[in-house]
Amino acid sequence: MDTVTHTLFGLTLYGAANKMNMDKSHKRALLFTTVVGSQIPDIDVVVNLTETGRIMQQMWHRGLTHSFFLIPVWGMIIYLLSRLLFKVKDRRIFYWAILAVFIHDTSDLFNTWGTGYVEPFSSYRVTFGTISIVDFVFWFLMLAGFIVSRKKEADSRYKVFRVVWLLMIAHVAVQSLQGYVIYNEAKDKYEDVALAAGFVPTQFQVIGKKGNEVEIVKDSIFIKPQLEHRLVSSDEADLEPLFEENPRAKTLYEWSPFVVVVEEDEKLGIYDPRFYRNGESFLYEFIEK
Repeated sequence: MDTVTHTLFGLTLYGAANKMNMDKSHKRALLFTTVVGSQIPDIDVVVNLTETGRIMQQMWHRGLTHSFFLIPVWGMIIYLLSRLLFKVKDRRIFYWAILAVFIHDTSDLFNTWGTGYVEPFSSYRVTFGTISIVDFVFWFLMLAGFIVSRKKEADSRYKVFRVVWLLMIAHVAVQSLQGYVIYNEAKDKYEDVALAAGFVPTQFQVIGKKGNEVEIVKDSIFIKPQLEHRLVSSDEADLEPLFEENPRAKTLYEWSPFVVVVEEDEKLGIYDPRFYRNGESFLYEFIEK
């Protein structure tokens, strides 16, 4: 998910906590915990400060910092920071921290980019592609929850946000069920398949590769598949010169489920077709011959 959505997740998680018996310090500690916990896995953006980090950005972003096995570590760090800053000793803060980080890491699984959810035991990128990185249904539900909660008594507002969380989980489940059906239908047609959720709920892009052809198809359980792009990959091209001169290309090749190879008279490159928009992919690495 994007940074705004993760921040809203943290605020909505704070809203879902029953704070009637908490003093001001407890409330501040909890707010700090839910918001920081909803953001801290993305601390991996600091890798861009180094040359190696810029080369490995695809592999390192949403990599180890998003691992399921690192969630308790982040939880403990946030808990200790909360104790230091707000002088609050309450183990429930630790549990809220774990929940916030878990929501961040797990929600990112449903985007096209995916995460290194099982690192360091495997570098495999877990991605379902059933939720857009910016999902306006989430935004609408959280905004509606905030408006409705303002009309409730203070001691019952947290119940509204718990309903919001249930509705968001239901949205993910419905989207994922549709994606599962569409993905399995595509597997019978293509050798390799990836899924990318559209901004409109229930609509997806199926990216399928068969031989050296890649098709990008708009699909939904409510409409007939519509071919948007047919791309030809020069799979017979020798990519070693590309990898030697442009290390980012090798990283992209290893990171992507599959790539389209471009070999022209003056250019050799690869790109990830899942991010193909307006005639090009923003994940494209090449060299001039």
